[in-house]
Amino acid sequence: MRWWLSALFIFPVLLPMAQAEVQDVTFLMPAPPNLPGFAPWIIAQQKGYYAQLGLRVNWVTAKGGVDVAKQVGAGNALFGAASGDVPIVVRAHGVPVRNVAVLGTHGYTLLATDAGQHIGAIEQLRGKTVTVMSYSDSLYYALLASLRKAGINKDEVNIQAAGPAGVWQLLAEGKADAMAGSPDWVVNAEEAGRTLQLIPQAQMFDGMAQSILASDDAIAHHPELVQKMVTATLMGLRDILQDPAQAAKTFAAAVPAYQGKEHKVEQILALYTQYVYGHQQQLGEIEPARVAQAVDFFSSEGIVKATLPTDDYFTNRFIGALPTQQP
Repeated sequence: MRWWLSALFIFPVLLPMAQAEVQDVTFLMPAPPNLPGFAPWIIAQQKGYYAQLGLRVNWVTAKGGVDVAKQVGAGNALFGAASGDVPIVVRAHGVPVRNVAVLGTHGYTLLATDAGQHIGAIEQLRGKTVTVMSYSDSLYYALLASLRKAGINKDEVNIQAAGPAGVWQLLAEGKADAMAGSPDWVVNAEEAGRTLQLIPQAQMFDGMAQSILASDDAIAHHPELVQKMVTATLMGLRDILQDPAQAAKTFAAAVPAYQGKEHKVEQILALYTQYVYGHQQQLGEIEPARVAQAVDFFSSEGIVKATLPTDDYFTNRFIGALPTQQP
């Protein structure tokens, strides 16, 4: 399949690639791969972690997490990034992908409100306008689950799908009262001049963070490539957790649009660390109880018509100790 060549985007690799025989692999991103939300992957690439393990990664943008899963399941790419909830949705429709690592302890959906509205609880969103990126994205599903947790029907809230830019711009312009979005968009809206307030995490549906997806075929027939992808990516995540200020500089060095904006990147990474990455006992490990909770929600909402055993949605076989020293 050559459909992705025109979208090819490769970050610079700084370290020599003589350590291992290099193999090209395609990795699908649900949005443009130069966003701070994808910092673990970008930093791993910039610092040469993939190259050290013998991977040359071609980053390709798909149309959201579900599209990533479908393309990976069809064999158009070996790997992809999506919300950890995505396999629950797509496996019900016969798409053979599962999570091989999850990058954090919490879902990456933040519910940000216009501070001037003094909305401190989800119950106060009745009759309010809330933006989401789309009606088929995991951020939207996380909003629905959080509303349900608070006893609110989705029809009691004016939910508007505004796209990846409009989702935060409408809030920044005062045309929406709240936004279900990523930490990147929270910082964007505040940078545009709107003071925001975050709904406490305890009120939110605790979904799953971003994950690395691989097909059943890749797991069965190319486990060494899956292992390399997981290990290198988690090394990038580890760098963020150990030194976010330096991680922001590394990110900005990799993405020219953010050069000179290291402070903004550091702000975004701080939100990810606090609300998404958290403190995993073992980086990348997927918690069965978290998966089961998500399965119950998607099933009860009718988003999926059939469910599978919890273990069918993920594997932790590639999770383990990372190299103690960076290459």
